Amino acid sequence: MEVDYKNIKVIGFDADDTLWVNETYFREAEEEVGALLSHFETPNKIDQELFKIEIKNLPTYGYGVKGFILSMIELALELSNNTVSNGIIGKILEIGKSMINKPIELLEGVEEVLIELSKDYKLIVVTKGDLLDQERKLEKSGLLKHFHHIEVLSEKHDTNYRQLLKRLDIEPKSFLMIGNSLKSDVLPLVKVGAQAIHMPFHTTWQHEKVTKKEANGSEYTTVEKLTEILDLFN
Repeated sequence: MEVDYKNIKVIGFDADDTLWVNETYFREAEEEVGALLSHFETPNKIDQELFKIEIKNLPTYGYGVKGFILSMIELALELSNNTVSNGIIGKILEIGKSMINKPIELLEGVEEVLIELSKDYKLIVVTKGDLLDQERKLEKSGLLKHFHHIEVLSEKHDTNYRQLLKRLDIEPKSFLMIGNSLKSDVLPLVKVGAQAIHMPFHTTWQHEKVTKKEANGSEYTTVEKLTEILDLFN
């Protein structure tokens, strides 16, 4: 079924892995830390235990590089029974600093799409993660000039979206969200009566994956790259 976007007035964009590369750096960091801790456990076990620790720590640290690094340090302590060397802890911290200082790699067509859509629609960023880190990435991206509003949420549930739309005085039926995560950027919007476009990224964090059953019955559009969105509005 073809989706009608004639009522859309405001378009929201996720940031990480929608506007620029992000998840790739987390996977690279996991591999580096896995190598550092390889004499304590197997790579598969290290991945499993890190994910458990990350999920346990989300209510305390939230999303982002800083919480990720703290979780990796906790992992190192647990796997080593608190015998891990100061040198390895120092290397994990350096990996974290390197992640924060990564250059911003925009995804294909981002600037073109934002320029075109901003002619007819109000554009906003709706992302989650560490506030300071997200502000830094937005500034480094050079994309701030295209957006009317920036919102960094602690979570992206339907409740968070309802509160945001109400605060910004946006009718759900006039709002469209674009993002790479079905769990965070698509399904909650469908639930609140807004529209959503899913643009999958080649790497997805396990926590952001959903089952076919969870996505069943939800109406949304899927595109392979951002420039395809322009065709939907012509």
